[in-house]
Amino acid sequence: MLTLQVKTFQELTKEELYSLLQLRSQVFVVEQDCVYLDPDGKDQKALHVLGFKKKTLVAYTRCFKPGDYFKEASIGRVVVDRNQRKHRYGYQIMEASIAAIHTRFNTKKIKISAQTYLQKFYTNLGFKQTGTPYLEDGIPHIGMVLEGLR
Repeated sequence: MLTLQVKTFQELTKEELYSLLQLRSQVFVVEQDCVYLDPDGKDQKALHVLGFKKKTLVAYTRCFKPGDYFKEASIGRVVVDRNQRKHRYGYQIMEASIAAIHTRFNTKKIKISAQTYLQKFYTNLGFKQTGTPYLEDGIPHIGMVLEGLR
């Protein structure tokens, strides 16, 4: 079970910021071999959902209110440490992120840009495909939307 925290950028400690950037780089840049600029200037607007196992960050997302990324609220940079995925922490961090959007932004519609190989995972959370697949940073993605509470 994860210990979950939801924080604004200003509430993050330096250690938490370093840990989340390290985890994102470890998975998105190194593991997925995707060269892109992760610190994209959007973290300052995001709500950060952190999942700790003991005191180590093992799962993370960032959430945006409607209009800050997409027209709808959104969740992105969904990441779980490779060695911790067998524990299904992806579901815990996403459920916490969906709840944070509902309570903090008072909206029930959430849009994501999902890597296509994770479509079933997001469908299990209630997201539905919108549009056709596209490439983002050289990786196949699909737009998906969640409307309402599960």
